[in-house]
Amino acid sequence: MTAAVREDFREILRLVRPGARVLDIGCGEGALLELLTQEKGVDGRGLEISPEGVQACLARGLAVVQGDADRDLADYPTRAFDYAILSQTLQAVREPRRVLSELLRVAERAVVSLPNFGHWRVRAALMLSGRMPMTPALPEPWWATQNIHLCSLADFIALTEDLGVRIEASAALAAGRPARPIDPRRAIENWRAEEAIFLLSRPDSRPAPPTAGPPSDDLFGGNR
Repeated sequence: MTAAVREDFREILRLVRPGARVLDIGCGEGALLELLTQEKGVDGRGLEISPEGVQACLARGLAVVQGDADRDLADYPTRAFDYAILSQTLQAVREPRRVLSELLRVAERAVVSLPNFGHWRVRAALMLSGRMPMTPALPEPWWATQNIHLCSLADFIALTEDLGVRIEASAALAAGRPARPIDPRRAIENWRAEEAIFLLSRPDSRPAPPTAGPPSDDLFGGNR
């Protein structure tokens, strides 16, 4: 794995167990799905809205179809996957609540990463400039970004509680540093975490089967 791999990809790679059935929603050009296939031998599928992204995925030999997370997740059977992954995409969908609910219908567990609009750099930029902030996690100007439902860490926690979703683990990423485990309900993390990644499940989800071999050293505390 090269140094250029995104930090949230590294954590997702540590999190997903070998051989799992994975659906990557908003998979872009397939970098994460390819990484999971090569490193973890997953049975991977992808859903991508842009024709260019789908073509790039197919050129990598990945099983990806064109589709919209807001509409097309409904076409997947219940519990068809072990993991549904939504990496830096939730803030770009039209109906985040519905999409998050669908993730945990089609899969036993969901892995979601997103930028935190409550991060101190965002707050400072709004206060000092009075303009929509641009930060390492939000690098595009407001008129060019695909983000239409930005939220803070506290907002996302409130959404999971509203849906009755269980947070099994979470971690923060900031300024390119390695991920660190967090309690996302602590107010300080809403200031400190530039981005966050969550492992989610329904309260009635089955325990994940153990992975053969030595214990995992992932930041989520073992095999999932």
